[in-house]
Amino acid sequence: MAIEHKTRTQLVAEAIREKILSGDIKAGEPLRQAALATELNVSRIPVREALLQLEAEGLVNFEAHKGATATQLSANQIDEIFDLRALLEGELLRHSIGNLTPRDLLEAEAILYDLEAATDAGDTQLATGKLNAQFHGKLYSKADRPQTKELVDVYSKNSERYVRMHILHAGGLKTAPEEHRELLELCKAKKVNEACAYLKKHILGAKDDIKQLLVKMESR
Repeated sequence: MAIEHKTRTQLVAEAIREKILSGDIKAGEPLRQAALATELNVSRIPVREALLQLEAEGLVNFEAHKGATATQLSANQIDEIFDLRALLEGELLRHSIGNLTPRDLLEAEAILYDLEAATDAGDTQLATGKLNAQFHGKLYSKADRPQTKELVDVYSKNSERYVRMHILHAGGLKTAPEEHRELLELCKAKKVNEACAYLKKHILGAKDDIKQLLVKMESR
């Protein structure tokens, strides 16, 4: 029973997460547990557990007398999350590059081909989701820094909504494939300092694009 219950909670969390990340549920919108339970054909228990999980990811906020809402988009939050990602992912890459085997690099390239194909096809769900995470994850895979990786995973989840904004509305769909290709070439050449500097530029460039988009959205 515990395994089945956990799976149901996980599925509910994925469904609600997708609604928030895609914009079906807007920032600040209340998340009514009864309505979500009816829509997803489950009891309220997995809905509440899923919302608590999404709170830990930074997508949901619980407030006294208001219940759960989708978190507001915040320029300050973007600054902090993306600055931390640039630092931590740069560290992972620095420790990983020297240990990447030819096979690792071939696998990273194969993921990149799939990512580019998804991007060319306009498939933003794949382009901004698993393939992007898999590509970066492969480049960091030989770092042997489990604590750092755990933190990176947390901040990656916290920034996913912003990353999708970048891809869909702030020009990321055009720039990301070219930047990923350049990063891979630097890793192949074992140019550690250049690759880490380029990765940081890639992450901080996305941050600046998203902040500009957020300013435009707030001024409407």
